Amino acid sequence: MTSPIKMANITLEWVQTLQRWHLQLFLIPTALVTLATLLTSPVLMACICLSRALRQETRYLLVANTLAADLIFLILNLTKVLCNTLTAEMPWRLCELLTAVTVTTHSCAILTVTLMVADTFAAVRWPLHYRELLPPARTHCILLVVWAVAALYPFSLVIMMEVGRESPPEKMSVCLVLISLGFIEAKNTVGVHIYFFVAATVCILLILYCYIRLYMVTKTHGIWQRRFSRARVTLLAHGVLLLLYFAPGALFTVELYLLKTDGIGQDVHVWINTVNMCIFMLLPRLFAPFLYGMRYREISDTLLQLLHRHRQLSQVTVP
Repeated sequence: MTSPIKMANITLEWVQTLQRWHLQLFLIPTALVTLATLLTSPVLMACICLSRALRQETRYLLVANTLAADLIFLILNLTKVLCNTLTAEMPWRLCELLTAVTVTTHSCAILTVTLMVADTFAAVRWPLHYRELLPPARTHCILLVVWAVAALYPFSLVIMMEVGRESPPEKMSVCLVLISLGFIEAKNTVGVHIYFFVAATVCILLILYCYIRLYMVTKTHGIWQRRFSRARVTLLAHGVLLLLYFAPGALFTVELYLLKTDGIGQDVHVWINTVNMCIFMLLPRLFAPFLYGMRYREISDTLLQLLHRHRQLSQVTVP
């Protein structure tokens, strides 16, 4: 897998498989989902940034950070899918950089969604000290740490690949994370599995702990008795969103395992990777703005106020 010639052959076979199965058509849902998210997420981010009250709330800063990470991910993902569909050769180092930033944004979104659960737990568990525990300045520092942690491993991996290999190919027919990992030695591939497994395990355990403790603390308050109570709807929305964020990562881990397994045809790799990259990876980014908009009334109210103010200004300026 470390031979540049073999890597070039893999990318060529990948392109041939894409063309044989007409998988270029997956560009259509990718472009539509990206466009829909680009029309909704910036609106919610603008509501948070333009409202001083929302900017002072930790939960809304976490929402804005998630939406920002998702937007960057979608733009980079669409760029790679478009280049792969058009078989436009990309410089290998540029592909490495895009891959590192893509993994960073996806990891940042998952970490931020996990912090949303922890933030809800802290607000319910320590309501009197919540403002002191998480003021806006501290939240900004936490978000910077989240981005740094998310970027640490993928960029370290890029540096390791640059130092450890002899002569990479100048250009690649397709730019994919799986093919980028093909240059890593087998012992380092184990490190990739450990990274994804440990990160996912820590996030899932923290989420489960917070939800279990939240239920134990609030079960005597009667908020869970009604079938369509706000607490149940919030838990359902969070659960769906968490599932949509974590499932593609789990599927990618399966892809890494199948990549090293003998007897798995190239068609299987291409199909799984294409569906994961063009469908499953995009679903949480598509639903997140709508789930946040429906769950947080303050965001929807701020949006309505901004639209009403814009309409009033338009009426004043029109003679």
